[in-house]
Amino acid sequence: MRLDINLASQPYEDARQFWLRWGTALAAVSILTLALVATTISGWYAARRDHARISELKAGIAQRDLKRQQAEQFLNRPENRSTRDQSQFLNELIERKSFSWTRVLEDLEKVMPARVHLVSIHPELDEDNQLKLKMSIAGDSRDRAIELARRMEDSRRFAQTYIENETFSPSTNGDPFRFNIVATYVPEIEPVPAAKTETPKRSGL
Repeated sequence: MRLDINLASQPYEDARQFWLRWGTALAAVSILTLALVATTISGWYAARRDHARISELKAGIAQRDLKRQQAEQFLNRPENRSTRDQSQFLNELIERKSFSWTRVLEDLEKVMPARVHLVSIHPELDEDNQLKLKMSIAGDSRDRAIELARRMEDSRRFAQTYIENETFSPSTNGDPFRFNIVATYVPEIEPVPAAKTETPKRSGL
């Protein structure tokens, strides 16, 4: 009978198996840590670029507002009021020339809910030279007017839409609710057709 007795002061350990297991785990943790650090650094640089871009845009807006204020102060001088009034009049003519009743009514028809109809509409230019539409709407419920304002706001042709006021008056035509809706109209810009180049004709010999 044979007995194996280990007389060593420390028991035998498989160091290779130990480092193989724990070394792999340590390498995986190190790779994950490096990936997280790289992601953090990349996000920090991206945030710095965004903040710099935002600061640049704010500075540009502030500079534009300053120039606009200076131009308004210049035009508001007594000696320049006639030029200012003439310029505003010409701008209104240009804007009204590009205003199309047919296109506006077509755009309104696309967003108009059922059992709601247009009573009147009045276009005018605001102080920013944008085309404002003041509309009177009639319907059988308040929810449909709210739905119309929401559809107009979601449309690409209307912006800054809100209900200015509302009235309720029972009537026999089934439309007791009246609403005044104000919106900015964004007309569709038609592309300018490219000039056609004529091919020179060859004269016969």
